[in-house]
Amino acid sequence: MNLWLYLLGIQLVTYLLFWGDKRSARRGGARVPESMLLLASLLGGTFTAIVAMIRLRHKTRKGSFQVKFFMIVVVQIGLLIYQPAALQLLLARLFG
Repeated sequence: MNLWLYLLGIQLVTYLLFWGDKRSARRGGARVPESMLLLASLLGGTFTAIVAMIRLRHKTRKGSFQVKFFMIVVVQIGLLIYQPAALQLLLARLFG
């Protein structure tokens, strides 16, 4: 699988999950579990999750979600800065 295609796909899925959850919240429908929103972020949709939270004004006031989300962000940044070789190996195995 191509890395760029994967990243494009996870960005789209992440935004749609946040949009769908916001829409359900307004309408009183079935919500997207927070764990699914966080998983999409963890799997590479972090940037789009931030964009969606700002643009849709969704999950911006829920402290417990924010803490979990920004823990994911810190771990991802830490991997990029302190373990780039490990990250490169992981990506090579997944998309190699």
